[in-house]
Amino acid sequence: MNRRTHRRAAVLGSPITHSLSPALHRAAYTALGLTGWSYDRFELTEDGLPGFLGGLGPEWAGLSLTMPLKRAVIPLLDGIGETAAAVEAVNTVVLGPDGHRRGENTDVPGMVAALRERGVDRVPAAAVLGAGATASSAIAALAQLCDGEVTAYVRGPERAAEMRGWGERLGVPVTTAPWDEAARALGAPLVIATTPAGSTDPLAAAVPPRPGILFDVLYEPWPTPLAAAWSARGGRVLGGLDLLVHQAVLQVEAMTGRAPAPLAEMRAAGEAALAARPV
Repeated sequence: MNRRTHRRAAVLGSPITHSLSPALHRAAYTALGLTGWSYDRFELTEDGLPGFLGGLGPEWAGLSLTMPLKRAVIPLLDGIGETAAAVEAVNTVVLGPDGHRRGENTDVPGMVAALRERGVDRVPAAAVLGAGATASSAIAALAQLCDGEVTAYVRGPERAAEMRGWGERLGVPVTTAPWDEAARALGAPLVIATTPAGSTDPLAAAVPPRPGILFDVLYEPWPTPLAAAWSARGGRVLGGLDLLVHQAVLQVEAMTGRAPAPLAEMRAAGEAALAARPV
């Protein structure tokens, strides 16, 4: 392969072996006829990020970032987009031919697109489970979708203050409640769960008889106990694959300059990769 036409991209984070991003991006390259493109994954923590970025050559087109790098990368970039700046979280780095590093956030528009695909254009109120980079992205998405108050259920007063701060910054009325009251969140018209695997498992028994919409950002294990209980009660459920596919579509378009990215092919690749994993 001619090195001048070979373009590279990858997902970085820790842990990373579970990531479906390679399956999605590679499917996009195939559908778009980008035969000279490759997409890999690298286990990387905050300490290793500066050295990794410094070693990238001109063949690199972009990076996808997951935990714990979404905020750690910001000081290492030449600029960031408006959405990334608003939530102080970068999940996409677009690399120019001159080495310029620009950070973007596709989680926010990806979350909005996933909800709208399921017919969720407006909600009267919402609840967010958890804090952190994904939770701040959820608040930013709700700024476009929610007409009323957002309640964030968090652990500790420091996290509570952070979430109220995000609400002020993003123009969303956010109130906070302690995590031990998280069962109350399940009565909201829209619940966005942003916590790590296992965190919401005890809430499965508290799903109301007629639940609204649950957006659980996990995709492995899937369904989570909460998502399974929600579906069993007749509620609508969106999962992490919905978010992953929609944010990856935007990443592919930003990194390759080709639009629209092939949503259906990327979703099918993600579903096939998940189905192939041992139970």
